[in-house]
Amino acid sequence: MSLRSRVVATRDPAGPEPARDDSLVAVYRAKLLEEIDLAEMSSLQAADRRVRLERVLGHIISREGPVLSSGERTQLIRRVVDEALGLGILEPLLADASITEIMVNGPDAIFVERSGRVEQLPMRFASAEQLMQTIERIVSTVNRRVDESNPMVDARLPTGERVNVIIPPLALTGATLTIRRFPRAYSLTELIELGSLDEHMLMLLAACVRARFNIIVSGGTGSGKTTLLNALSALIPSHERIITIEDSAELQLQQDHVIRLESRPPNVEGKGQVTIRDLVRNSLRMRPDRIIVGEVRGGETLDMLQAMSTGHDGSLATVHANTAEDALTRLQTLGSMSEVDVPFEALRDQINSAVDVLVQLTRHADGSRRISEIALLVSHGREQFTIATVTRFTVQPYMSGTIDLEQRRVHGYYEHLPLPRRVADRLYVAGESVPPAFGVVEAVDARNTREATG
Repeated sequence: MSLRSRVVATRDPAGPEPARDDSLVAVYRAKLLEEIDLAEMSSLQAADRRVRLERVLGHIISREGPVLSSGERTQLIRRVVDEALGLGILEPLLADASITEIMVNGPDAIFVERSGRVEQLPMRFASAEQLMQTIERIVSTVNRRVDESNPMVDARLPTGERVNVIIPPLALTGATLTIRRFPRAYSLTELIELGSLDEHMLMLLAACVRARFNIIVSGGTGSGKTTLLNALSALIPSHERIITIEDSAELQLQQDHVIRLESRPPNVEGKGQVTIRDLVRNSLRMRPDRIIVGEVRGGETLDMLQAMSTGHDGSLATVHANTAEDALTRLQTLGSMSEVDVPFEALRDQINSAVDVLVQLTRHADGSRRISEIALLVSHGREQFTIATVTRFTVQPYMSGTIDLEQRRVHGYYEHLPLPRRVADRLYVAGESVPPAFGVVEAVDARNTREATG
């Protein structure tokens, strides 16, 4: 197969499997490194460095051959420069905006996620050594190293993508690399257009944010928690002081008064670690109006709950959970992971005092992501957890003829239920109104209320 065929396959990974000529790329990469002045290259900006390398390589190919068409020449130059500067065959995948996750399972298996669906690409690394060189280049950008003594690494690319690496002997199939793309900031209006929620839910969530309800966004991996959290943050008044706390900085708030904090892993010597819990504790000394935690996953949950119930109303956080009930149980479990020995009953009381709204996200079989439930935590004090559903998404059954088996699309509808009087009164006091689609009931309807273990 000609180089032109290989070029098309690299540009369009979904096409037929390319015949690879990695030796040609390796030869010209070596020639390029012989000709350039590394000291001069290091003084240039990244874009200027690429332009300079492409120019030098073009001269080398013109001088020494081989004879190539314009398209073949362009692609060869791009591949060589990608190997010299970037991440090799991963570069075109990182440039593809439709790809949300890149998964490398050893040198021979590369998968990507597009529109919520995972597919394998007909491309591979030339060898396990080339894959390890790419991994080492990634982790070196954040002053980390990966080897047998340190076989697991979490890092973030300068452009924001989250990276996880695990290598042998822990990874039996070879070095494994997972890159999660930096999520685009969607507005709530765009999420409505995508079907993730409807206008009535937007009105309710906007009222809750402005009324300073504490909101927990829960869902499984890849369900869109960070995307929704970012969209909800746009509802916070611009004059408030907001502190965001994340493992990998992904939130993109548009307000002026925002302080972004990011945790730090230990260095090569195992020192210098700064945890989410350290940042939550420190944020309380920074006079925040709102605290947004990208994800609670450990002992910092207790500090976050205490902040929510002691003057920092209107805070937001996400947690991994499959249902609203699971979210409460998980918060209780995570809170117990701190070094403070707090009884489960006390943690339950803390959650009852701190959490107001649970927003549950679900990723469906067709790749779509929706708010499947909005629930209010109506228990308080020392009561067992009791949640009242005010919005639920119901999937329409196959027998109704609404599911397209060809496209595997999931169809359904949102049902909106009345708000408890106590919640409605709190909205009124804050100057907000209850959206007409919901209404108000004097007492919580037992049909829409359920207890969760706590």
